[in-house]
Amino acid sequence: MLTAGSWGTVFAKVLADAGARVDLVARDGEVVRAINDHHVNPRYLPAVGLPDRVHASTDPGPALAAARLVVLAVPAQVLRPALARWAPLAAPDAIYVSLMKGIEAGSTLRMSQVIAEVAQVPPERVAVVSGPNLAHEIAAEHPAATVVASTSARTAQLVQAACWTPYFRPYTSADVTGCELGGAVKNVIALAAGMLAGMGFGTNSEASLITRGLAETQRLGVALGAHPMTFAGLAGLGDLVATCGSTLSRNRTFGEKLGRGLTLRQVEAEQRQIAEGVRSCRPLLALADQHGVVMPIARQVERVLYEGLPPLEAVKELMSREPGPEYRPSA
Repeated sequence: MLTAGSWGTVFAKVLADAGARVDLVARDGEVVRAINDHHVNPRYLPAVGLPDRVHASTDPGPALAAARLVVLAVPAQVLRPALARWAPLAAPDAIYVSLMKGIEAGSTLRMSQVIAEVAQVPPERVAVVSGPNLAHEIAAEHPAATVVASTSARTAQLVQAACWTPYFRPYTSADVTGCELGGAVKNVIALAAGMLAGMGFGTNSEASLITRGLAETQRLGVALGAHPMTFAGLAGLGDLVATCGSTLSRNRTFGEKLGRGLTLRQVEAEQRQIAEGVRSCRPLLALADQHGVVMPIARQVERVLYEGLPPLEAVKELMSREPGPEYRPSA
């Protein structure tokens, strides 16, 4: 398991509760000692007990050499350089599992594509886990479901079996593109949902945003070959609702501070954990532009983040767009 952030640590717990021995790699020696000696991650989950089967280390070499599943949970924009260091240490038949939800800047590649390229493995040895999976709720063993997507049914089923617990129910899918796009776009839409909350708008506004955000996600997904029904499922609507509606969502929390009038730099200085939507917004829009897909909500989020557009003005501009039918390919 690489590495020991909040979601990485929680997924290590899930795997261990499902019966696996988990080697969790962390950069901080104090975190490693706390996990091994006291079975807690004091930095991210100090109140959550980890199973004895979770062992931590600062050295990825032994963990990777013995791993059947190499589970990756790092910020999307650092995956490429990190995996370039790790992949040569992994077993030649290892399966790579992505917990990441973002689009790589510059290349506009999805995380599974970056893994396949850097680790030099075929797509059937890569799986993606995506769904309404807020780390702190899963750590508390609140019932939750997720999707394990891979181009290989065998790979998806193997990962599904490895993370199935009484509180965490995985489903399988062959639509890797759809599951990854659902996870990446929802982070950007959640920034907008937070802005609405920060400005004091209510349930109608949030529901409208979620629904139109889902429409943007689906349009982009279909243009890239995803199955439309994926976006009605856990990796689409499910993840979008959870991330837009929960105060546990770092993207929503980030957006809420913007809605209250803070600047991008001020929020970044205040919020310790990375909000993936901030970093993936521009590469996501670049990907949409490549395929001629219009994403007005995501575009307004970009303008708030990087052009200083006041959130209220972004809302006014969205509401003043030319009206038309609800369903149209390029709405």
